[in-house]
Amino acid sequence: MTYVEGFLTPVPTANKAEYIKHAHSAIDLFKGLGATRFVEAWGDDVPDGKVNDLKQSVALKDDETVLFSWLEYPDKATRDAANEKMMSDPNALEGMKDMPFDGSRMIFAGFDALVEAGDPSRTGYIDGYVLPVPAANKEAYRELAQRMLPLFQEFGALRVVEAWSAETPDGEVTDYNRATHKKDDEAVVYSWIEWPDKATRDAGWAKMMEDERMKPPTEPPFDGQRMMWGGFAPILDTARS
Repeated sequence: MTYVEGFLTPVPTANKAEYIKHAHSAIDLFKGLGATRFVEAWGDDVPDGKVNDLKQSVALKDDETVLFSWLEYPDKATRDAANEKMMSDPNALEGMKDMPFDGSRMIFAGFDALVEAGDPSRTGYIDGYVLPVPAANKEAYRELAQRMLPLFQEFGALRVVEAWSAETPDGEVTDYNRATHKKDDEAVVYSWIEWPDKATRDAGWAKMMEDERMKPPTEPPFDGQRMMWGGFAPILDTARS
């Protein structure tokens, strides 16, 4: 299944146009390295959390916006080869010097898709999630995600991806491990739901919250208090370009 390189990035809000230009300049590079899709999504509806949230995950400042972004590869081997080539390419490294954001607070990791379904060609809005799940509960989490998938699709979702961490490196300032308060026996899940637009997303969630089928038959296989989420508007999506 698809291998995902998932990012959370703090970007000065005033630098949005510059960031979009910077991201578009990398499309050919990533495609040439084997990426099948490249998405950058700008924070639009990112709530505060009681324990943690997507803004805290990147130590977001008042004048910044958090982005939820990812690269899709056909497999981990292609992604690993791509990263190796980038690190040895002087031109790629040169392009990283003038990034319009604080790269020390960008967090990233690699994830294997657990559940993946749908067509991204009409995506206009994205719900992004990051959460810690006990490693022993991997199959229980997969089963829950599979059970929820047709409900999301019934209420308007175009695509759903749930991806399980293959590696979550420690960062100097922040990382997925610290952001999720991950325990030694847990893994990190990076997931998203794609919608045609925000109105469909809002209406879909309103209906789902009233639907009895949304209630899990047992206790969820993860600590919901440490799940982080938000709504994001795509500013780049190679599936639509």
